[in-house]
Amino acid sequence: MKMETDIQYLPGVGPKRAELLRGELGIATVGDLLHCYPFRYIDRSSLQKIADLHPDQSYIQFRATVRKVRLLAKNGAELPDGPVKYNLASRLSILVGDETGEIEVVFFKGIKWMHTRLVPGASFIFFGKPSLFNGRINMVHPEVDPPDSFSAGTLSGVYNSTERLRNGGLTGKAMLKLMNAALEMVLPTLQETLPEDVLREKALCPLSFALRQIHFPKDQDALARATYRLKFEELFYLQLSLVKQKYIRSRSAVGIPMPHVGTAFHACYHALPYSLTGAQQRVIKEIREDLVSGHQMNRLLQGDVGSGKTMVAVLSALIAIGNGYQACIMAPTEVLAQQHFANISRYLEPTGVKAVLLTGTSGVAARREIHAGLEDGSIGIAIGTHALIEDNVRFKALGLAIIDEQHRFGVEQRSRLWGKGAGGVPPHILVMTATPIPRTLAMTLYGDLDVSVIDEMPPGRKPVQTICVGENKRHAMHNFIREEIAKGRQAFIVYPMIFENEKLDYKNLELGYEEIVKAFPLPDYKVAIVHGQQTPQEKDFNMSAFAAGRAQILVSTTVIEVGVDVPNASVMVIESAERFGLSQLHQLRGRVGRGADKSYCILMRGKKVSKESQRRLELMCATENGFEIAEEDMKLRGPGDLEGTQQSGLPITLNIASLAKDGLILSDARTYAEYILEADPTLTKPGHEILAAELRKDKYNLKDFSQIS
Repeated sequence: MKMETDIQYLPGVGPKRAELLRGELGIATVGDLLHCYPFRYIDRSSLQKIADLHPDQSYIQFRATVRKVRLLAKNGAELPDGPVKYNLASRLSILVGDETGEIEVVFFKGIKWMHTRLVPGASFIFFGKPSLFNGRINMVHPEVDPPDSFSAGTLSGVYNSTERLRNGGLTGKAMLKLMNAALEMVLPTLQETLPEDVLREKALCPLSFALRQIHFPKDQDALARATYRLKFEELFYLQLSLVKQKYIRSRSAVGIPMPHVGTAFHACYHALPYSLTGAQQRVIKEIREDLVSGHQMNRLLQGDVGSGKTMVAVLSALIAIGNGYQACIMAPTEVLAQQHFANISRYLEPTGVKAVLLTGTSGVAARREIHAGLEDGSIGIAIGTHALIEDNVRFKALGLAIIDEQHRFGVEQRSRLWGKGAGGVPPHILVMTATPIPRTLAMTLYGDLDVSVIDEMPPGRKPVQTICVGENKRHAMHNFIREEIAKGRQAFIVYPMIFENEKLDYKNLELGYEEIVKAFPLPDYKVAIVHGQQTPQEKDFNMSAFAAGRAQILVSTTVIEVGVDVPNASVMVIESAERFGLSQLHQLRGRVGRGADKSYCILMRGKKVSKESQRRLELMCATENGFEIAEEDMKLRGPGDLEGTQQSGLPITLNIASLAKDGLILSDARTYAEYILEADPTLTKPGHEILAAELRKDKYNLKDFSQIS
């Protein structure tokens, strides 16, 4: 039997169970079954005495003899002796004992089977979780095995399950039987999936040993060796496929050569009122090296809120202009595009380079003028929203496309930038994100991009003081906002939802807005409101009122999470902060602290806060480092749910490895994949046929996250 064999042909499965396994766990083949690994193990290597049992224990086992058997009706009365009427029994109570004491074991299902099997005087091994009922310890639905089934040193795997699986007879015990049957049939002819040199150099155990020990480990050491081998293989092939894509692209993708820096770059650089940080200088150098290489640049630029990514984008665009090309900067929202345009226009003043803003609300006359300027080359930099990728927007010589908050654009939208490159050659691509992505996730989601990180904040940027308070401090919070407004500052107040939901007891925008207007009445205070159900015009009107200082308070949902820059805002209040993820909280906090004034982030928490939520709030108060926060967020929520990454998901399903926990193995696998491809880029050397064959499998047809097409 081979790994590709349909699961229904494994003894003990059949068509009905195969359908269940396929529907509930996605198991279609014998290989799928063997790659469905236990998520934990129960130590069945020792026997307890009944006198030592207590309800706080997890699963344990003991050997005992049946002493008394009772069948009980629904009302709790014992059924009389004589012919047994099982249809009247709702519970089977069995008193079992050893030399130290007695315990009741109870069954609500399978009553007839257990009643005929567990007869007084017979001994068994009972395995289950002790519980407390009416002041006495009992055990409900334990597993029951013959007394000779116990063998010291056994670790028993526990598999993911569902109610449908259990009702269909696929219990934990049944899964173990299927795993054993699959191993017996597959292992004798199992093909190794890693070359000999990889096994030797990385000191990995053979696949047959790993599969046997991951399901039926003889001891902890064997389990550790099997786990490491399977995790390494999973991450190694993932990285090998990504690095191979990157390797092929870097050698084949022709890029527009940009050998010069140009006068516009120098004019902007020397006019800056401050020095660039070391991190900004390093990133510009990396970008410059890409632009002179003759290959197309595909680079991801990560930088925390306020780290100076826009400045890097401007200087990169000016290098393109210094070589006779144009650049475009695409932002996900009109507000962000307008903000970029205002900031970039300031930076461009000493350069003589013309920049324009093109959005969905640009007028017909303005559009006509912009289109003409882009086609004749008089416009150097176009800043805008998805309006930039409309078919009627043509550039004379687009050499660099910069995409801000890349995850907010659909793949199709972004791909249209490729067709706008100079002379049919795709432009260089710089993707920017202010959502810090943990290194392990970046290596996987963007494994075939070159990644640059701005991990240093500009000097003079003051840390935002973050505090977490309860409902009892609301009055004090309002007073504090009044004090800040009296100093000429402004405040954001953010809510997690728009309309009242009876099931969820937390603040919502409607009630919150009414409360704020009462606490901050006209004419002394003006309160603006922004949320997702407003028209773009309403949003822009209210946002502009706040940005221009005509409103002192902006009540909002998370629509202001990305990019809104109001340097005068010094207070960010986040209502029901426990409802937000860590990355979202960090993004929201980044909206303040952008000016010269001391800024504050106040996390208002609800009455009932889970342990996990409390951990998030404590971490927010403890650090402003976005990468630390992102790492913790991934540990808490898993990589597929991170802010900004959920749209794309992970390139392949990981069965055993975890990006949150196996960063060291991932780094090692990445380095080793690079080492192998450096020596054998086509994977044709003797022994490497296995690698090439594995990469040809469907699951490695990965989305190419760098080729935005």
